[in-house]
Amino acid sequence: MAQHHEPNRRSGISRRRILERGAAGAAGIFAATHFQTLHHLAFASESQPNSEQQLADEKAAHDNAAKEKAKAKKRIKSVIQIFLWGGMSHNDTWDPKPGTGYDYLGSFDKFIPTNVEGIQLSSLFPYLAKQADKFSLIRSMTHGNNGHETAAYLMQTGHKPGDRLAYPSVGAVFTFFKREEYQGLLPPYIVMLQAAGRFSEEGFLGPAFKPFATGGDPNAERFEVQGIVNRGVTDQRQKARRELLDKVNLLGHGLASVTDIEAAEAAREKAYALILGPGREVFDLSNEPAELRDRYGRNTFGQECLAARRMVQAGVPYVTISFPGGWDTHSNHFATMRQQCPQLDRGLATLLQDLHERGLLETTLVWCTGEFGRTPKVSWEPPWNGGRHHYGDVFTVLVAGGGFVGGRVLGKSDQNGEKVAERPVYPTDLLGTFYLLAGIDTKAILPHPLGIEARVLDAESEGMKAAGLLDELL
Repeated sequence: MAQHHEPNRRSGISRRRILERGAAGAAGIFAATHFQTLHHLAFASESQPNSEQQLADEKAAHDNAAKEKAKAKKRIKSVIQIFLWGGMSHNDTWDPKPGTGYDYLGSFDKFIPTNVEGIQLSSLFPYLAKQADKFSLIRSMTHGNNGHETAAYLMQTGHKPGDRLAYPSVGAVFTFFKREEYQGLLPPYIVMLQAAGRFSEEGFLGPAFKPFATGGDPNAERFEVQGIVNRGVTDQRQKARRELLDKVNLLGHGLASVTDIEAAEAAREKAYALILGPGREVFDLSNEPAELRDRYGRNTFGQECLAARRMVQAGVPYVTISFPGGWDTHSNHFATMRQQCPQLDRGLATLLQDLHERGLLETTLVWCTGEFGRTPKVSWEPPWNGGRHHYGDVFTVLVAGGGFVGGRVLGKSDQNGEKVAERPVYPTDLLGTFYLLAGIDTKAILPHPLGIEARVLDAESEGMKAAGLLDELL
């Protein structure tokens, strides 16, 4: 008997049923797969740290590595800070960007190798190029602040501007912690030629830690330091004044055993030693060979660098050089750079070489920066006509000596020098490394006249960014 079969009914399942079951199966497979994916991601999120945790771990690793490396370093005895007030362009100097075109380079389209393979500088710095093994460049410095005062405060205190506390600068903090070690005649914190910041450098530490501003001009025939080498008063006349005062000072001689009078006489003798003795001699650059003075450059900045080296030799803990002229080049940028960069190049390069040859670089920190950089893209339109403006997103800092190794570059800006591409460095990271190498505890509490708790650095409680101490340069 013949069997008649309906289409697709051999297994007793209709075509519609097959399609229904297929669709259900696919949905089931998708659901199972989706559940497994979610399950995997859920466990992955528990086992893998998020970006915040990764950044915290990286910071901790940098901090720990830096502290370990610092143990083998000699402590910083003195600091020379070269402050480029106004903010120097990073693209045109120490973070050149070949191939970025006229809108970014302008007329500064030539670059030179250094004595360290792989490090290039602008052609404006031929002397520093020969000393690259003695310094390192931080090309990823950042704080994002474009205001002169607030950016300078950030770079020189490591604290958040606009807070209720006016924190002391790194120079004042350094002087405070070195106050027992330094017993020299010269003031412990000296600024040439005028104060470097538009804020009170001593902050709440008070007048005892205010920098002594020299005034005068070290490139003049006589470096007339205010209060020490006075204009129009010769050494002979000053000595005659002292001798006359000694003759008429009968009260002081008669009460020499009284404690207060004794202290006053001691202070007077120290003042005279500063004005007429070895203290004054530090500022007399005529004691230096003419050839060496020429090497530094016969200009104000070059002779400031030479004077700073003499102060370091005398044991002065902190010296700031405010570059004369400023770098706030909204207009006339390229002409200003052509004038100032050669002076900076020659003076700074000779300073590093001189410190090295005298065995002072290992314990003397030299750092050079402005409060920020300048805009990578040139403003060609009126009224700027080729200017660069304030730029705190990324810029370059030079560090040398004091425990830092030379011949390295830390961090990286992007192809146009507009953003940090690798390893951001914030003010608290930079200054924290300085304090570490000087043996200063960043968690130490500073004396505040109102008893307010204030620490050397406290980025976390202030909501400040930090990426870790600079172990890569130690």
